[in-house]
Amino acid sequence: MARDEQASESEGGGGRTAWPAGPDEVRVRLEQSGYLVDEGLAVACFLALRLRRPIFCEGDAGVGKTALASALATALDAPLIRLQCYEGIDASQALYDWDFPRQLLHLRAAEAAGLTDADRLEGELYGRRFLIARPLLRALETRSCVLLVDEIDRADDEFEAFLLELLSEYTVTIPELGTLRAKSPPVVVLTSNRTREVHDALKRRCLYHWFDHPGFARELAIVRRRVPGASARLTEQVTALVQALRAQELVKPPGVAETIDWAEAMAALGATEADAELAVATLGSVLKYREDLERARGLDLTALLAVRGA
Repeated sequence: MARDEQASESEGGGGRTAWPAGPDEVRVRLEQSGYLVDEGLAVACFLALRLRRPIFCEGDAGVGKTALASALATALDAPLIRLQCYEGIDASQALYDWDFPRQLLHLRAAEAAGLTDADRLEGELYGRRFLIARPLLRALETRSCVLLVDEIDRADDEFEAFLLELLSEYTVTIPELGTLRAKSPPVVVLTSNRTREVHDALKRRCLYHWFDHPGFARELAIVRRRVPGASARLTEQVTALVQALRAQELVKPPGVAETIDWAEAMAALGATEADAELAVATLGSVLKYREDLERARGLDLTALLAVRGA
């Protein structure tokens, strides 16, 4: 991509909503979409947009990594394309594949019609008509989109190397069709729950941001934004309880997503404030391991609810 074309894309967003002029505007737009960010994340997102670099988001599950990509898509008025990684994923499942059933039907129809030109038939069988574009190819072909590569740590080393090559040039070669290049590289968000270490080569290609559990004030603001139907007292109590639970030695400390779920659960039961009995009854909304449930039930939840004047 030419330098002036790249600058135009960065400023104009490819004909969609103009891209943010600075980190403060990124923060404002993300907050308007319902996603609250701190200064560090706002700066990282702005640099990802300005420098055309993927942003690598790492942290525990439930802290808002995946939600960031959705919020960015909303803030930029851009389509979101998601690639969910898993063990054994390969290029054909992430990039493209051929629609073999339709190719076979076309071949039979051609034979029935008496078509004998092998070169013509082969050209038809491997044309765009029968190409199935998977998320990565769709992202390369979609102008000004947000590509979410979710849980890259679940994929293997070979797929990681393939992804690194793709993100380096934003091109892909399909033997039957030639080389395809993105006219406007997507905004790329990669997430990792750190179930394994992702190779340094991929991290070096990206801007890095570590997602930690938020402090009380920020988490409370998030919960109140996401669960507007819950009372102010209830959201404060639930947030205080989750903050206290994270201080325990749990198998899986709850993330912000679980805080939201817990507040929604209590509000759905008609509660305007929490007590120990209600907290125990709804623990399955916030804790997902038997050991953690047993530990929480052994705590003095009444005393924890007294935190911050609850």
